[in-house]
Amino acid sequence: MGVYESLLELIGDRERVSQNETVLEHHSKGIAYHTPRQPDVVVFPKTAEEVSRVLAFANEHRIPVTPFGAGTSLEGHVIPVEGGISLDMTQMNHIVDIRPDDFLAIVEPGVTRLQLNQALKPYGLFFPVDPGADATIGGMAATNASGTNSVKYGVMRDHVLGLDVVLADGSVIQTGSLAVKSSAGYHLTGLFVGSEGTLGIFTRLIVRLHGIPEATTAIKACFPTLEAAAQAAFAVLKAGVEPGKIELVDEATIAAVNAYKQTDYPVKPTLFIELSGSRASVDDGTELVKELCESEGAVSFVVETDSLARAKLWEARHHAAFAIQAAYPGKAMLSTDVCVPLSELPGAIADTRRLVNEQNMTAAIFGHVGDGNYHTVLAFDPNDAEEMARIEQVHAHIVRYALSRGGTCTGEHGIGIGKRTFLREEKGDAVGWMKRLKQLFDPNGILNPGKIFLP
Repeated sequence: MGVYESLLELIGDRERVSQNETVLEHHSKGIAYHTPRQPDVVVFPKTAEEVSRVLAFANEHRIPVTPFGAGTSLEGHVIPVEGGISLDMTQMNHIVDIRPDDFLAIVEPGVTRLQLNQALKPYGLFFPVDPGADATIGGMAATNASGTNSVKYGVMRDHVLGLDVVLADGSVIQTGSLAVKSSAGYHLTGLFVGSEGTLGIFTRLIVRLHGIPEATTAIKACFPTLEAAAQAAFAVLKAGVEPGKIELVDEATIAAVNAYKQTDYPVKPTLFIELSGSRASVDDGTELVKELCESEGAVSFVVETDSLARAKLWEARHHAAFAIQAAYPGKAMLSTDVCVPLSELPGAIADTRRLVNEQNMTAAIFGHVGDGNYHTVLAFDPNDAEEMARIEQVHAHIVRYALSRGGTCTGEHGIGIGKRTFLREEKGDAVGWMKRLKQLFDPNGILNPGKIFLP
């Protein structure tokens, strides 16, 4: 009996075991530039028991298994580089329980963040981790995702209290608990979060929730120089304002957005700030932020409280990457993801802008200035070997600059395929111990092979 027939027998539903060419193609890639590779078959489990059966079968027959969620990863995590089974978790999309008095929810991995937040609204709660895309909670946990809200609320690892995990041999373990904290044994939850599907498959997650703030204000402040904008951001953070978001976009990126959207935003380094909390605290915080920005030479300061106006104000930040895509239709995109100590961020962004200008490249550069994480979005033709080499050189320079300043090659996207080269440079001998953990949990190497580590 072949693999397809065996899986069909395990699942018992022809609609959820597919070799349809369109389905295989959809599961061959993420949303970035990495070379696609089709799986041999796609399985859509609905229960943890089905996941367990599939993994036990795959482990026995040494068949690679690559988990798949919304398909929005940027480092090729979902690409089945060795073929085998693509395990699509999107039909495990039930919100199992919402416990408002405990500020937590229990969800299956295919639940998306927008789906969860819609269900939480009647309780006055929300799940704050926002990577931009409407990603699945399971996928976000697998990559330890974060985003614009991390300066106030933290990253995915801060929000996962416990997991149900199916291991490579089909056995199931539970990590964590419903308690907010625990000192019981090794922190296995923290180990699995960020493991990119290489140690086990999540089938249930316990996630932390937060109250929806009474008031929210959006601020856009423009500055004469990048350094002035960065210094204003540091002043805001030091003042104890605790912004919900604080983002920095350089002037060249604003100009690209203007060309894309036919807008006339001031072509200046710009801070986008969001304050949330009680009405009184937001009002007081806005006044303080204004004073701090003006003391650093802000040339404009715009405040919006209406939800539609806030969305419009943030438009230049949210459309930065789209502007580069629109300028180069049909080209692939690479988004860098380095993170540096806060004091190094202005220098890092300035160095990156100098580099891409020297290479005559158009790039969007924007950063989560509150945590030192910034992105450079570059467009290129992956079929042009010379252009590809230049892109790789620029990427390597940006990463090595960050590492030389005590930073990391990835703040939130993960290693996947795209950053395996840099992991050894950053972590040194610790990589060997990571490989030992991988061997312990997955001795036959079936779980998402080809990710995190070079062969």
